[in-house]
Amino acid sequence: MRRLLLAFGILFGLSSAVAAQSAGNTSPPSSPWPTKPIKVIVPLTAGSATDVMARIVFDQVSQQVGQPIFIENRPGAGNSIGMSAVAKADPDGYTILANSSSHTVSPAVRANMPLDTANDLAAVVPLGNMPVVIVFNPKKGYKQLSDFVEWAKANPGKANYSSAGAGNSSHLNGELFRLAGGFQAVHLPFKGAPEAMTEVIAGRSDFYFSPLVNALPLMRDGQLQALAVSNSQRASALPDVPTVAEAGYPKSEYNFWAGIFLPVKTPDAIKQKLYAEIAKALGTPTVREKLANLGADPFRISSAQFDALVRQEIETNTQIARAANIKVE
Repeated sequence: MRRLLLAFGILFGLSSAVAAQSAGNTSPPSSPWPTKPIKVIVPLTAGSATDVMARIVFDQVSQQVGQPIFIENRPGAGNSIGMSAVAKADPDGYTILANSSSHTVSPAVRANMPLDTANDLAAVVPLGNMPVVIVFNPKKGYKQLSDFVEWAKANPGKANYSSAGAGNSSHLNGELFRLAGGFQAVHLPFKGAPEAMTEVIAGRSDFYFSPLVNALPLMRDGQLQALAVSNSQRASALPDVPTVAEAGYPKSEYNFWAGIFLPVKTPDAIKQKLYAEIAKALGTPTVREKLANLGADPFRISSAQFDALVRQEIETNTQIARAANIKVE
């Protein structure tokens, strides 16, 4: 896990992904793409952090390229339904995948993936990093993360946690925290983030690792309480909320990102043009402001670096899944 966080630290320090992407090649090869509407498949529910980020960015990209871009949500099976649909699509640039870091969790925990994630889908560009918070029902009365861990240890068999689906990144994050805290907890998988948070609000689930964009409005309304951030750095939107490491559980750190993928056989000219258009969109003031309001941070790396990160995370998450005995059929 430490190697993964070190890799993130190195990648966060990169000053310009566009420069890295185009090193030795001053401009992407010319391509007529796109000449017709584009479909972006999000393998998560509408309203999820990745879905919201994709809609913001591709609305701008649509204006830039002069073609309609439609978002289609295909959740289920640990994101593998949507992932497989894109992997099997014609590699012509008209079917795109927008996925979260669950992209590297599914192949690590699912026994029967319908695709080879690392080799069937080409990593193009990250949309950004999203802080993830561990949220509780404020009526529980916990003041800090250790309060819950002490309760869970004192009440074996009573603790549980919700996730946005078996094999989802929130599932892995929950197991990491459970192992780091040394307590037992029952996993409660749901269809998506809204359902997982509803269970916490209702008091039927003890905690959930939620992207900040989904949790923040409910935190402001007093329905949820964030006791820690799972990322390796504090969230700029929540400067007073400690990281899980600062709260005493460093082995439960997890960084959440959203990114764009294409069928692996998509021509390089199209991959490079899509990268350039998204990089341009991410640089516009309107998109920057909207993503910042969600709590998302820039994540500027080249396609090659993103691909390397994906492969490294799959390997690391596979090791974590084995240690936590996470197996999803």
